[in-house]
Amino acid sequence: MTSGESGGTVTERLNVVVVGAGYWGPNLARNFRAGSDWNLAAICDLDLERATRVADGVGGVPVVSELGDVLRDPRVDAIAVATPARTHHAIAMAALDAGKHVMVEKPLADTRARGVEMVRRAEERGLVLMADHTYCYTPAVLKIRELVADGALGDILFVDSVRINLGLIQPDVDVFWDLAPHDLSIMDFVLPGGLAATSVSAHGSDPLRTGKSCVGYLAMPLVGGAMAHVHVNWLSPTKIRQMVIGGTRRTLVWDDLNPQQRLSVYDRGVDIDAVSKVTTAHTRAANISYRLGDTWAPALPEREALGGVVTEFAAAIREGRPARTGGAAGLRVLSVLDAAASSLALSGGPQPVANDLEEVAA
Repeated sequence: MTSGESGGTVTERLNVVVVGAGYWGPNLARNFRAGSDWNLAAICDLDLERATRVADGVGGVPVVSELGDVLRDPRVDAIAVATPARTHHAIAMAALDAGKHVMVEKPLADTRARGVEMVRRAEERGLVLMADHTYCYTPAVLKIRELVADGALGDILFVDSVRINLGLIQPDVDVFWDLAPHDLSIMDFVLPGGLAATSVSAHGSDPLRTGKSCVGYLAMPLVGGAMAHVHVNWLSPTKIRQMVIGGTRRTLVWDDLNPQQRLSVYDRGVDIDAVSKVTTAHTRAANISYRLGDTWAPALPEREALGGVVTEFAAAIREGRPARTGGAAGLRVLSVLDAAASSLALSGGPQPVANDLEEVAA
């Protein structure tokens, strides 16, 4: 029972501890401290000096170096994990076994098998396991989800996503596991039925001989006949974060680096109903009708996405429901990444994407 429960209704702030004071931990700490649903109870990190800097940056909270001390504290309702991916499974499993709700930064785990264990344990314990898919809480992505759900784009035909920059080469993961979770989580959030990829073909390159892919491409046929494509790159001198979602009615372009016009909706494309079913190439080409309509840009508020993340985490706990980006969403992303790793080992051969909770070997 959480510290704020009374007669089954939570009326007080929930107590949360941020585990990890590295790159992402300070952002989580700042938003939990600012959120009306939360009391930031402590910062936990093996490096107490680093934890203290984060704690001081949010006005001063206790710091602790031992995770066990956090998990044994009955006043702690939840933890937010911002540590390297290889540690997510052990920390989350220990927290769930201690009766704590858990939010984990992307990716949910470092393998699909470990992700399955985490999701199952949360379900067994009746606890919230949430993936911190931050982009899904941006005003732009929330608007994309709304437009797709309302049918503004029609049936989805393709998704092309590019996330490239001159970035830090990670010591423990390749470019797929570092950058692609953002794009995959967005697709899972906005597409009807989630990221329902049937297979994955992955091609990676290691031109710097780092021992891992620094440039990568994913191709994913989707259930229903659409195609999704993701390009990720640590070596590009220019930074691009763009996604194009094409439908039978309209095409949407999301340019995350253009704050003046992040979203553009184009009423341009091919009118499929006008395409002849006659199989000859000449007849088909003669009957294609191109549509050149208006372009419009939805108005979007400017607010920090992490504020929405911590608000959703609290709401899921209070309402006893899965989070909008719950463990199942994190697992669908892991399923694609695992299939991509298998495809890389086969020089790009397509690999099937496993179902959410089917049996897997650890």
